[in-house]
Amino acid sequence: MMKINRSTIIARLLCLALLAFGLDMTANAQLKQFTLEDLNFGGTNYKNMIPKSRTYIWWGNELVRADKETCYQVNKATGKEKVLFTLANLNKWLGATKDNEVASLQRVTFPYADKPVVKVARQNVLLLVDFKAHKVLWQHDATGEDVVDFQPVSKAVAYVKDNNLYVADEQGHATQLTKDGSHDIVYGQAVHRNEFGIMGGTFWSPNGKQLAFYRMDQSMVTDYPLVNTATRTAVLEPTKYPMAGEASHKVTVGVYDMKTGATAYLKAGDPTDRYFTNIAWSPDCKTIYMQELNRNQTDMALVSYDAATGEKLATLYTEHNDKYVEPLHPIQFLPWDASKFILQSQKDGYNHLYLLNTKGEQLKQITTGKWVVMEVLGFDAQHEEIIYQSNECNPIQQNIFLVDVNTGKRALMDDNGAGWHNGQLSQNGQYIIDNYQTPTVPRNIALVSTANGKRTPLFKADDPWKGYAVPEYSCGTIKAADGITDLYYRMVKPVNFDPQKKYPTVVYVYGGPHAHNVDARWHYCSRSWETYMAQKGYLLFILDNRGSENRGRDFEQVTFRHLGVEEMKDQIKGVEFLKTLPYVDAGRLGVHGWSFGGFMTISLLTTYPDVFKVGVAGGPVIDWKYYEVMYGERYMDTPQTNPEGYAETSLINKAKNLKGKLQVIIGTDDPTVVPQNAEAFLRECIKVGTQPDFFVYPGEGHNMMGHQSVHLHERITQYFEDYLK
Repeated sequence: MMKINRSTIIARLLCLALLAFGLDMTANAQLKQFTLEDLNFGGTNYKNMIPKSRTYIWWGNELVRADKETCYQVNKATGKEKVLFTLANLNKWLGATKDNEVASLQRVTFPYADKPVVKVARQNVLLLVDFKAHKVLWQHDATGEDVVDFQPVSKAVAYVKDNNLYVADEQGHATQLTKDGSHDIVYGQAVHRNEFGIMGGTFWSPNGKQLAFYRMDQSMVTDYPLVNTATRTAVLEPTKYPMAGEASHKVTVGVYDMKTGATAYLKAGDPTDRYFTNIAWSPDCKTIYMQELNRNQTDMALVSYDAATGEKLATLYTEHNDKYVEPLHPIQFLPWDASKFILQSQKDGYNHLYLLNTKGEQLKQITTGKWVVMEVLGFDAQHEEIIYQSNECNPIQQNIFLVDVNTGKRALMDDNGAGWHNGQLSQNGQYIIDNYQTPTVPRNIALVSTANGKRTPLFKADDPWKGYAVPEYSCGTIKAADGITDLYYRMVKPVNFDPQKKYPTVVYVYGGPHAHNVDARWHYCSRSWETYMAQKGYLLFILDNRGSENRGRDFEQVTFRHLGVEEMKDQIKGVEFLKTLPYVDAGRLGVHGWSFGGFMTISLLTTYPDVFKVGVAGGPVIDWKYYEVMYGERYMDTPQTNPEGYAETSLINKAKNLKGKLQVIIGTDDPTVVPQNAEAFLRECIKVGTQPDFFVYPGEGHNMMGHQSVHLHERITQYFEDYLK
């Protein structure tokens, strides 16, 4: 037998290893590379690179699938489909030409459970079409209208034109409700800068015969001078912007009765320094309920009013918190008992459901636990159940549950209790369209029976990134700066990751309230720019610090009166974790964020100037005294009552600490974080001799829209390429 010495064995093993490495490199070289045109939402190929989905719509309790060309009725037991009508059919029935045809069926709705009627839009015209009789039943031309609110029962439309409010009845006869609408007086639109869950300014009664609406007097609010430079000569286009500690607008609520033509305003008292939100109607259309807050946002009252006269009836419920109360949801009446309603509150530390009656008596707490009810999808009246979404299974998940109002017994409607689920409930509450992702599943859609949990698969998306060089996405936890609280992070490792190498690392941060970055969606909800950077050899780290959403009241309120301070401590704990990893180059740490994340980026660079080498801050708040009243004062109080907190968190005071490379990017017409923020920081940098870089997008707002977003993210990338890599 031939003997092989030890050195020969080692040599052969080395050859095999090199061969395997070469094959692996060849395989990776054959994988396709991403571009920003693939990954960015403004890119030319983006739509082909996101997980496919399908559009499902409830027609009462019947399930419909709509694509661009066809609407199908879906058999709920088998998932089999049959054609209801096609786009060609619809345009034929409308007598449409190429200039005014309906372009797609994916945004149609079926407003009547018991009628073969579809609501569609072509250009600016809304239509109701009977798809069995093949005829138009109703239409409304919305040309020139800013807000359009259709009420299916009465077929009336509320709309805003030139800041005045109108109502058109079923026959199209229009009534102008207001005549003093202007830049200063605004009707029928969202107020309080869309805080407190406010998304609109008109609220139809269930029978469609009465309309509640907002009137906002903002004549006392300062005009902020935004400028349109796209014209031959620049034009002033001011926006009303109430800054923290300054005069805020005054809101009142009117109620218009279509039958009498009368308008009554709710007699809520002096609206100065008060917030009116979460308007709801009683099922009998006689009473309006409104949640009212003081300017300090420490006290909330649920108040009922007579819809016909505007007279105050009762204060049904009050809630106080020394820091702030933040109502985000209107009350919801039980479909089987009009004397009881659901109130959402986080008074026990987490957002939960409470059952009250119309006398204001709390009957029970329906859900409880150290988890958050995230959304109520609706009710199953037959079984007296509520269907809702929560993170009971895991803080980074969203799962669908039902709860029996009488017993409090809950049931999970997911098949495995994993991932991030978004549900659409049938009218009777007995079926759910469950559209979900997990970190490894791009998208699945199933139909779920609430009676027995039976699931009928409807759709499974392929991986749109198959054949591409994809980085590794992982998730874990570290302890917050308090040493107790678990914080969730996402890590994206470079493509072709080698644990023996050291990599430049970018911390992406947001960190503010009402947002999170890490959850159990596909790739742990990774932003596509992270993949682009990983392809270029960077490691990305994203941490949801205390102050972010879905972790309960105390988790969020720890930042009260000193925004950014505790958040930075947590982010630095993330940095300390990164420094324990042998493949992270601690000498090449970067940080990037937008909006609150822009504020955090500059805060970290100037508070810990020896930690980060490079930062890119987009649309950053620089000093909270420049931010709006409702949000700013909720978290910081006013500059007059909390001068220490405003001084502590102001980045103007920290401009002198800047050491690393910093690029600040804004849109010149940003109405959310106004340009005065960035300019104040630059002015101070000039004064103290520090040298940030600055780039603007002319005419853009708080975010860069369309293809400009591709340009923006290439610019962000190039800055790290130039100064971090």
